[in-house]
Amino acid sequence: MLSQRGRYALKALLLLARRDPEQIGVSAIAEAERIPRKYLEAIMTDLRKAGIVEAARGWNGGYRLSRSADLVTFGEVIRLTDGPLALLPCASRNFYKRCEDCPDEAACALRQVMARVRNEVSVILDRTTLADALAGSGAVALLDETTDA
Repeated sequence: MLSQRGRYALKALLLLARRDPEQIGVSAIAEAERIPRKYLEAIMTDLRKAGIVEAARGWNGGYRLSRSADLVTFGEVIRLTDGPLALLPCASRNFYKRCEDCPDEAACALRQVMARVRNEVSVILDRTTLADALAGSGAVALLDETTDA
């Protein structure tokens, strides 16, 4: 599940993408997206350190994307804020860790299913950029919006 930190990071980045190339102060982002300011400051610091945003100080300072919105993926941001996309550590590509209770990873049915889940999630998140989200690319009906579910 996406953490609140991940949600806030994506909401802030989407706002910056909508208003690119304008620099926006953390207070303005916090107010517009209803994010606690102190919490957002910490998130923005991490995004800056990762090279996703850049910051300018001073009266007209603030944050803006450090690269085009079509080059920032949801997968990159979620891995930064939440860590691995995989539901099990043994199914992760970037954060692999062997499960202590597993005698045979190669034969583990749970690992195989979770690796497939990770692959599908990764394909979507690593191909979806901030620009795609703003354009409404790939919009799908949610389960509660369909009549067949």
